[in-house]
Amino acid sequence: MKILILGSGGREHAIAWKCRPGADVEKIWCAPGNGGIPRDAECVALNPGDVAATADLAVKLGADLTIVGPEMPLVWGVADEFARRGLTILGPSQQAARLEGSKIFAKEFMLQHEIPTADVYGVFDDRGKALARLRRVEWPLVVKADGLCAGKGVLVTSSEKEAAEFVGKLFEGGELGEAGKRVLYEQALSGSELSYIILTDGEKFISLAPTRDHKRAYDEDRGPNTGGMGTYSSDEMLSPELEEKIIAMIVKPTLAGLRTEGMPYRGFIFFGLMLTSDGPKVLEYNCRLGDPETQSILLRADFDFARTCMDAASGKLEVSQAKWLPGASACVVIASEGYPANPVVGKRIEGLEEAGSLKGAVVFHSGTRRDDGAYYTTGGRVLGVAARGNSLAEATELAYEAASRIKIPGSHYRKDIGRTKATRAAVAEKANG
Repeated sequence: MKILILGSGGREHAIAWKCRPGADVEKIWCAPGNGGIPRDAECVALNPGDVAATADLAVKLGADLTIVGPEMPLVWGVADEFARRGLTILGPSQQAARLEGSKIFAKEFMLQHEIPTADVYGVFDDRGKALARLRRVEWPLVVKADGLCAGKGVLVTSSEKEAAEFVGKLFEGGELGEAGKRVLYEQALSGSELSYIILTDGEKFISLAPTRDHKRAYDEDRGPNTGGMGTYSSDEMLSPELEEKIIAMIVKPTLAGLRTEGMPYRGFIFFGLMLTSDGPKVLEYNCRLGDPETQSILLRADFDFARTCMDAASGKLEVSQAKWLPGASACVVIASEGYPANPVVGKRIEGLEEAGSLKGAVVFHSGTRRDDGAYYTTGGRVLGVAARGNSLAEATELAYEAASRIKIPGSHYRKDIGRTKATRAAVAEKANG
């Protein structure tokens, strides 16, 4: 089996790392990849926005399976182009990818199929009407730009002034462009967030190990939102009873809704959930694996991931083949100086060999390049330092030991991944029954 992976981040590095030991795997490429991926896959040049060129590349390489990492190629219709050419790809159609590409479409889908989610206060394509409605909402409020905004299109606030300023910026265009020209107001939910991801062939599905993401830049959830500063996964996160509710109330109705609306789906569905006092509710859909959720998830996967992905893409998924290692895993993201607002790039990275030499730890590259045997930073999120252990404490301790061996001038990372007050309270509550 020859596999092409689309993307250039830590998620794609983790996918390549996990696919490489597959029993049937002959060759793996990653397009365009990053500085660290060549240890696990051959990197090839590609403009991921060109869906025709992507399909051409798959044909040229003789790829038996293409796995899509990021959301943009899916929203641009790469799966449809592959389908037209009879090529096998793991990812939903352009129409189904609107679950992530349009917040308003996703909300309408959830309401249509009675999937638990936050109440809607309004949808607006007019700035004046949107601002006027702010005088008649319940606070706190969630304001969402309709389109893809790289994590910059959502505001949760109790301030009418802050909401008005945010709405004004959305309608002005600026960095968010057309993605912000339609706006959704919805209820702010309270509870614990959970990342619940499945792999499906459209009918059957496998639930991946649950994870929790840390979005804020600094410890104890302070600072601006980011693409994700770290994740963890543990046996204590999700009881069998709660998982049954999630599957019955959210997963199965979502898959049934997709089939009803003529959107057959083969790929990953990421359910961003809030575990409220009224039960689990959907905050958002993503139509791919998360980053850095993937890094924590795949450290716990105890099955042939490459074969399972091929089976899902071919409509032949065997649910029983997914096995998970007990215990816990964690991933700590090392970010560049100035991230997320103005990341400084071009800094030399030291200590990668020392970090990777720790048993149970793996360093996944994201924003890196390799030049004359040395590694340098190229983006905001540089590395994901991941580790697995028999407990969450053991996994986080190992991840931080590995991270401490890496030196990048001006870089920063959170010191509380899997160790926040909320995490400690949840683990203690689970332990006490």
